[in-house]
Amino acid sequence: MSDAPTNDLPPLTLAWTDEAVEALRRAPAFVRRSVVRNVEAYAMLKGINEVTPATMAEAKEAREKAGTEAEHAPGQGGQFPTPENDESAPKRQYVTFFFLKIDSAWRRLPESERSAHKAAFAEVWSKWAKGGEVICRSYSTVGVRSDVDLMLWRVSYKLDLMQDMTAELLKTPLGGYLTPAAHLVGMTKRSVYEDKLNPNHEDARLKIVPGRARYIFVYPFVKTRDWYLASVEERQQMMDEHITVGSKYSRVKLNTTYSFGLDDQDFVVAFESNYPEDFLDLVQELRETKASKHTVRDTPTYTCIARPITEALDLLG
Repeated sequence: MSDAPTNDLPPLTLAWTDEAVEALRRAPAFVRRSVVRNVEAYAMLKGINEVTPATMAEAKEAREKAGTEAEHAPGQGGQFPTPENDESAPKRQYVTFFFLKIDSAWRRLPESERSAHKAAFAEVWSKWAKGGEVICRSYSTVGVRSDVDLMLWRVSYKLDLMQDMTAELLKTPLGGYLTPAAHLVGMTKRSVYEDKLNPNHEDARLKIVPGRARYIFVYPFVKTRDWYLASVEERQQMMDEHITVGSKYSRVKLNTTYSFGLDDQDFVVAFESNYPEDFLDLVQELRETKASKHTVRDTPTYTCIARPITEALDLLG
C-alpha cells in the first residue's frame, strides 16, 4: 500500500493496488469521485476484488460503449444468478459459509480410493457451480486451523438450492468422512446507518460479488442489546468512527450479511484481501473504537485461503 496520504481521494469500497491509486491521483480532483464510482461498479459486476490500472482501463472502455447490455458478474464457474421475471422472487441474496472437517481415518484409505472420492465430490461441486443459480467459492483452512479443513462460500437467491447442494455433496463417498464443523447463514440487506464517506454504495450491499482475493477472514458477530436500545443518533455517531477507520484500509473488502432470526449471530462478516497484514491492523484499530465496547462475540475467526475445489480437496490428503 502506498505511504502517500489518502485524504485527497474519495472513499474506496474495494481494494485498490498502489498503481491504481496513483493512476486515480493523476485524474483531476473534481472527477475522482465519479471515476471511483464507475470503476468500482464495473469491478463488482465482473467479480473483481482488487482494482488495478487494467481494471480502470476496462471500466473506461465499457462505459464508452454506452447502450451495450451489461453482463452479470461471473461467479466461480457460472454467471451471477438473477431471479426469473417474477416480481415475487426475493431481491436479497442468501449467503452461507460452510466449514467442514475431514475424518483422519479417510487419510489412511488407499490413494486410489481417496482420489476417486475427491473426483466424485468435485464433480458435484462443479455441476452446481456451473448451474447459474449458486455462486460457489472454495477455500482451504488446512494448516491454519485445527478444527476445520475446508470452507465453501456460496451465494444464491434461493436458500433451498444450497440445502439441496449440501445434501448432494454429503451423499458422496467423501461426504461420509466430512463432518460439518460450522455453517454460518446470512442475508444481504441495506444498512440502517448512513455511510457519509461513500453514500453511493448502499445498493451494492444487496448483491454480494465474491472477488478473487487470496484470503478471506470470516467470523460471526453479535452486538449487545444495549447497542440496539441506544438512539439511532448515538449509534450513527459510533458507526461514523467505525466507517472512518475502515476507509483507511482500501485493500480490504468487507462483505456484511445479516443473520437476525436466521442463525445464532446478528451478522456474518467476511473480509477479502490479498494482504493479511492490512486485515490484522484494521481489526486491531477497530478494537479501539467506541462501538467495540458493544461487541458480545466476534469469534471464532476463520482464516481461509482461496483454492480451486480440486486443490482444496488435494490438501485434505
